[in-house]
Amino acid sequence: MRKWVLTFVTLALLATLVVACGPQPTPEKKFKAGMITDVGGIDDKSFNATSWQGMELARDELGVEVAYLESQQQADYASNITQFIDQGYDMLVTVGFLLGDDTKKFAEQNPNTKFAIVDFAYDPPIPNVLGLTFATDEAAFLAGYLAAGMTKTGKVGTFGGIKIPPVTIFMVGFEYGVNYYNQKHGTNVQVLGWSTAKDDGVFVGNFESTDDGRRVGEELIAEGADIIMPVAGPVGLGTAAAVKDHPGTMLIGVDTDWCISAAEYCPVILTSVMKNMHIAVRDAIKMAKEGTFQGGVYVGTLKNGGVGIAPFHEFDNDVPASLKAELEEIQKGIINGTIDTGWK
Repeated sequence: MRKWVLTFVTLALLATLVVACGPQPTPEKKFKAGMITDVGGIDDKSFNATSWQGMELARDELGVEVAYLESQQQADYASNITQFIDQGYDMLVTVGFLLGDDTKKFAEQNPNTKFAIVDFAYDPPIPNVLGLTFATDEAAFLAGYLAAGMTKTGKVGTFGGIKIPPVTIFMVGFEYGVNYYNQKHGTNVQVLGWSTAKDDGVFVGNFESTDDGRRVGEELIAEGADIIMPVAGPVGLGTAAAVKDHPGTMLIGVDTDWCISAAEYCPVILTSVMKNMHIAVRDAIKMAKEGTFQGGVYVGTLKNGGVGIAPFHEFDNDVPASLKAELEEIQKGIINGTIDTGWK
């Protein structure tokens, strides 16, 4: 009997060893998505930071492995893209209009890698690239109308970082919103820093220098502007500091809700023109991971929630109910196409 027991135990142990030493299931390969920032940096409190939020959503909601590489200068774009490709990343998200040429080059060289690029679209489309664009003129129009209704000096201002379409689209919409308010109310609110008719305005030439932001902010305030919309990423933080030093002036943020991203300036932030880049980035990665990705163009609008204006936060009680009601009607008009925002 003991022999039978020993034989049974021995066979059981052998079977266990065979199973243990046999082929093991291969762990599922994680989908990897990498993001290349523009020169403003990952914590620019603007378009890079908001795009990274989309990457984090993909990580938390979809189980995607995510990472980023910062571009300190434009020469870094190609090397950063190359690094992710060499590491076998499944998808790359490039952030900013200035990455358009390098993204196109590497996407065409690597057709099996999916790409999404913020603030750029290709014509004709590239099959493995989704351009994430935003009709920020629509939301900026609302901000301009609001500014015209809230100014005490009759002058509002805007300026840009670099003269490229993702910047000037804000400025055009803003000016058209101010002009629409003047048309409706018989007022003569002036826009300093930009003229759509001349296709010209104030640009500091970068997206990094808060000193430039403060300088231009001080200049616009000296000219009489009591509400300013800087369209220049972190440069605008310098403008916010200048506005904070001049009681009675207000700032309109861009890209994200500045009362959240730059909370120290919330007491002077009237609203923000938001590009919901985090949602667009998350959705692009989701499509790539699930196999439904298609190249082409995504456009964020007021209608689909891709753009909008932020709450008025500390100024909520100062914005008249009548002005709030007008903004709701104007939004409907922009969505149904009866109001022209000026951007072609």
